[in-house]
Amino acid sequence: MNAAVRAAIEITPDAGTRQRIIDITTTGRRTGRPRRIEIFFYRAFGETYLCSGAGGGATSWYANLLAHPEFTFHLKNGVRADLRARAAPVTDPAERLPILTAFVADLNQPHNPGTLSRPTRLEDWLDSRLARITFP
Repeated sequence: MNAAVRAAIEITPDAGTRQRIIDITTTGRRTGRPRRIEIFFYRAFGETYLCSGAGGGATSWYANLLAHPEFTFHLKNGVRADLRARAAPVTDPAERLPILTAFVADLNQPHNPGTLSRPTRLEDWLDSRLARITFP
């Protein structure tokens, strides 16, 4: 992975909204067809994540990744790259809590990188779908 791509993935709390928006292409769990959506990605503790965010409702992208963990992570703002990626669900509450706490702290910064309703509350994120992303 080249340095520019690595820097685009390894965002810091200084990253703005545009730097956090990507597309992902998953494989449909029922159809087997490619499904591309726009989504925020997050960083915590040196790792990359996808998260459904506050509210915790069911999401097709997460269900697709549970069925087919291999997907494409599309960087599209600044650096453009289509990266092979793999998702692993994070379901253990003890593991999830510090990760979600870091997301909420990041999003509650004064410059509001997620352009979300403020303040964002941890309680609203506890039921979210969360997946750790690796790049083989």
